[in-house]
Amino acid sequence: MADSLQKTMINNHNLALPVGTTLDRFINRQQEAFPYAKGELSQLLRDIALASKIINREINRAGLIDITGALGSENIQGEAQQKLDMIANIRFIRALVNGGEVVGILSEEDDEIIQTGNVNAKYVVAMDPLDGSSNIDVNVSIGTIFSIYRRVSPIGTPAVEEDFLQGGRKQVAAGYILYGSSTIMVYTTGKGVNGFTYENSLGEYFLSHADIKMPENGKIYSVNEAYFEEFSNPIKDFIVDMRKQSGCMARYIGSLVGDFHRNLLKGGVYLYPPTRKAKEGKLRLLYECYPLAFVIEQAGGLSFDGTQSILDIIPENIHQRNITYLGSKEQMSKLKDNLDKYHALILEQMENGL
Repeated sequence: MADSLQKTMINNHNLALPVGTTLDRFINRQQEAFPYAKGELSQLLRDIALASKIINREINRAGLIDITGALGSENIQGEAQQKLDMIANIRFIRALVNGGEVVGILSEEDDEIIQTGNVNAKYVVAMDPLDGSSNIDVNVSIGTIFSIYRRVSPIGTPAVEEDFLQGGRKQVAAGYILYGSSTIMVYTTGKGVNGFTYENSLGEYFLSHADIKMPENGKIYSVNEAYFEEFSNPIKDFIVDMRKQSGCMARYIGSLVGDFHRNLLKGGVYLYPPTRKAKEGKLRLLYECYPLAFVIEQAGGLSFDGTQSILDIIPENIHQRNITYLGSKEQMSKLKDNLDKYHALILEQMENGL
C-alpha cells in the first residue's frame, strides 16, 4: 500500500513539473539586447524555427512517402541534389518570404540570390537548408545551418551580393538545427550559445542547453581519414598525435551538423583540410563555415583556416569554399602550432633557396 502511494505521488509530481522556457519566450526576453531592433530579428528566428518544424515532420516520414534518394540534378556546388534538399530549400524560402523580415536569401541549392520581394526588410539570410541529406536514406542525423546579416544595401531595393559578403564578424545571428534522435535548434546572437529541443506533442522548442560552453580540452577528433595520405604533414602529425593520446578517439559520421554538435558539447576538434580534389577546402564559407565558427567562438572554442580565425576571412564570392578547423582551445592551439612551424620551415627553405 505504501509503495503504491509513493509511486502515485511520484507520478503526480512528474505530471506537475514545469515544461521549461519556450523558444518564443526566450527570444522575447533576449530582444532587449538589440537596441536597434524592433522585433524583426526575433520574428526572423521564429520563422526559421517554424520551417525547421516542417522539415522535422518531412524527415520523420521520409521513408513512407518516397522522398528519399537523389533528385537527378546538381546544385551550384556540382553535388547531386537529394529530394529532401529541394523540399527543405522550398520550405525555408517560403517561411522566410512569408515572414516578411528578409529581403534576400542565399542558399546552397541556388546559383543566385533569391529575392523575396520584401524590399523594406532589414535582413538577409545565408543557409544550407539540409546538410548531409544523402544520409537520410540510412537514418543518420542531418541538419540545417543558417547565418543572418543586417543588409548594407539601401532599404527599398533588392538584395545584392554585398549584403552577404560582409564577413563573419558582421553576423547578427547564426546557428543550426540538428534532426536526430531529437531535433535541436542551437543559435547565437553574439551573447552566448543556447540550445532548444523540439517537443513534438506540443509543437514547441524548449530551452534544454542553456549557455553552452565548449570544454577547453577534448578527446575527440573528427576527420575523414580516407584522405589521410592527401593531408599536409602538419595535419598528419596532428592526427597521429591525437591517436597516441590516452582516451582520444576518432568520431566521424560525415554529417557536418552532427559531428559539430557532438564536439561542441563533449569537446574535440573538427577538421576539413585541403585535399587534391579540394585544394581550397570543401565547406562553404558563407553558410557553413561562418555560422559554425560564430557559434563555436561564442561557446569558448576556436575556429581556424590555417592562418587566421574563420570569422576574419574576407569573402570573395557568395559560394566560396574554405579550409576549416573548429574545436576546443587546447586541440586548436596544438593544431595552430603545427601549422605555424610548418609555414615557418617553408619560408626558411625558400629564403635559403632550397
